[in-house]
Amino acid sequence: MSKVKNRRLKVVGKRVPRTEGADKVTGRARYIDDMQFDHMIYGATVRTTIPRGRIVSVERDTAFDWSGFTWVDHRDIPGKNIVAMIVEDQPFLAVDRVEHQTEPVALLAHADRARLAEGLKAVRITYQEEPPVLDFETATEVLKELSIARGDLAAGLALADKIIEGTYRTGHQEQLYIETNGMIALPGANGFPEGVTAYGSMQCPYYVVKALEKLFRLDRERIRVVQTTTGGGFGGKEEYPSIVAGHACLLARKAGVPVKMIYERHEDLIATTKRHPSIITWRAGVKSDGTLTAIDIDMRLDGGAYMTLSPVVLSRAAIHATGPYRTPSVRIRGRVMKTNTPPNGAFRGFGAPQSQFAAEVHMDRIAEVMGIDPIELRRRNLFQTGDTTATGQVLHDRVSADEVLDKALAKHRVAHRRSKKTKKLAGTGIAMFFHGSGFTGGGEVRLASRAGVELLPDGVRLLVGSTEIGQGTRTMLAQIVAESLELPYAFVKTIDPDTAQVPDSGPTVASRTCMIVGTILQRASAKLRIELGPYKSGDDFKKRAKALLKKRGTVVIIDQYEKPGEIEWNDETYQGDAYGAYAWGCNLADVEIDPLTYEARCTAFTSVIDIGRAIHPLLAEGQIEGGTLQGIGWALFEDVVMKNGVMQNANLTNYIIPTTLDAPHIAVEIVENPYPNGPFGAKGVGECPIDGPAAAIVNAIRDASGARLDAIPATPERIMKVLG
Repeated sequence: MSKVKNRRLKVVGKRVPRTEGADKVTGRARYIDDMQFDHMIYGATVRTTIPRGRIVSVERDTAFDWSGFTWVDHRDIPGKNIVAMIVEDQPFLAVDRVEHQTEPVALLAHADRARLAEGLKAVRITYQEEPPVLDFETATEVLKELSIARGDLAAGLALADKIIEGTYRTGHQEQLYIETNGMIALPGANGFPEGVTAYGSMQCPYYVVKALEKLFRLDRERIRVVQTTTGGGFGGKEEYPSIVAGHACLLARKAGVPVKMIYERHEDLIATTKRHPSIITWRAGVKSDGTLTAIDIDMRLDGGAYMTLSPVVLSRAAIHATGPYRTPSVRIRGRVMKTNTPPNGAFRGFGAPQSQFAAEVHMDRIAEVMGIDPIELRRRNLFQTGDTTATGQVLHDRVSADEVLDKALAKHRVAHRRSKKTKKLAGTGIAMFFHGSGFTGGGEVRLASRAGVELLPDGVRLLVGSTEIGQGTRTMLAQIVAESLELPYAFVKTIDPDTAQVPDSGPTVASRTCMIVGTILQRASAKLRIELGPYKSGDDFKKRAKALLKKRGTVVIIDQYEKPGEIEWNDETYQGDAYGAYAWGCNLADVEIDPLTYEARCTAFTSVIDIGRAIHPLLAEGQIEGGTLQGIGWALFEDVVMKNGVMQNANLTNYIIPTTLDAPHIAVEIVENPYPNGPFGAKGVGECPIDGPAAAIVNAIRDASGARLDAIPATPERIMKVLG
């Protein structure tokens, strides 16, 4: 591999055309609602309307004409009525209890969508209501808890000249992908009439396979899951599509025909998972020169009614809770609380945005109390190469926190020149952050992800279960393989992830696809080169490919994840190398506040991030810009209003996200300090851009107004309140 690493790269680092770009631009791409099958009917979900209680009865109106309808409830489930996740506590269809509003109770299908809507209205559910728990701040039932500790906290606090405390709050955030959740289910799969097939919009096809295995008590070969062109995910299509697929397949199996289930926007908003709200308290010991002597953090997250992916969210939130700062003594305690609201789940950043929001706003609080410039305070405490994290991980690889800070300050000065003729309150805020790439600790070993390449007469085909959801996965992986094989980019073909054709490459989450799956493909490509023997050109490659295929018939190389030897992790003590690599970033935000309306507006933004190597610079810049704007939306606009356990503003009129008119100029700079175990030095980029914007904006509001804002979103009402 050294020859590949040392030669001049021809495909990696170039802005090649997206593999699926032309199909999306021309309209040839087929999303799930574009697909049709013979005799297909439509499915819908009967949902509960109270947050907590017992189900007394579920009845269909006898005066309604039910001819042509297919009905499914928990009695029709052939396997286990449980959604296969980390903890199996969530039913596919409620039996006798209600734990949140919008809980699925029954399913309906009909060939006429209008009749289907009428049928939903003709179902009556009788309840015995119970008092719900709706506030996670006062909730008492713990879904998950963990603790991380290093050093002597009491001794560290005793060394401090001051102990500074603050509490910070963040709310729900909706992923708001352009395309809502949707599935089409067919009876039968892979030649087995008793099997099931699901086509749909998703991030993790093999999550769906696992869920269907238990739901139907079927072997894996009797299940087929195919990802269709997907209009965004951001984590919202990680675990929830398992539920939609299960519902659609139950209907299809009973009806004996294909069933399409597409959520309308309102249903998608009220029923699906969101970012976990958080309450995080920081207590920091600080010497007079600003040096941190100890950090004590307590975090509480709102898990909603069921566990879903809360353990993973809590884990990443806790590991990132100190921000990119060193201290000899640290204690982090985290809990996910149960409430009678729809479950919260995966969202870009997976808990790190919540915990690093608290860290960065608290750093500004420390700077103010100690009378130290916020930037200088950060410089004195930033991780350096060789430092040790809260989990005891020694940062052997290049730590570029100082570098991204310097580059961000320089770039912001050049890219954004503030007008001095404004009557608005103006300020600038900063946020530093870091983000681990891949699954936490031993997660990647347990996943044992697989991927590979298939030799074709005129190139190779990628065999990966990783999904394209708009972020450029297919393009980036094709670049890695083309570069590894020293072939033109056009020689690499891609296909839709279809579990009948591709191996399980693990979920498309956690900033892992490029670094983890890309490395597996790089190794598989190296093995294919050995099989082919030396070639000097594309034509020479084709000759060797045809000869080898004539001799063997098919040539497929599948490789599996191998843990780098230097990584050690203990799941029981939560100590060791939490991640193979970290991205390092710095954000600067300019904000103006209207003194009459109290509206805050981000007028300029700079994001500088070290991602190891930009496989496709334009796509990487797009990821940074997109994540930044999502962070700005979370900071300023996105306010999920809950009442009696259900979202009240579940429409695009009242749930406000930033439009192009709200987006500031975002100056982006990519820093490349290659990671030795990543493909051509790459590490994660997808999640880290959302870690810093909210804190940078809140710190800018403080700089502009002198008012301390410890909660987001920073709505005009909230700003008016803190300004007095």
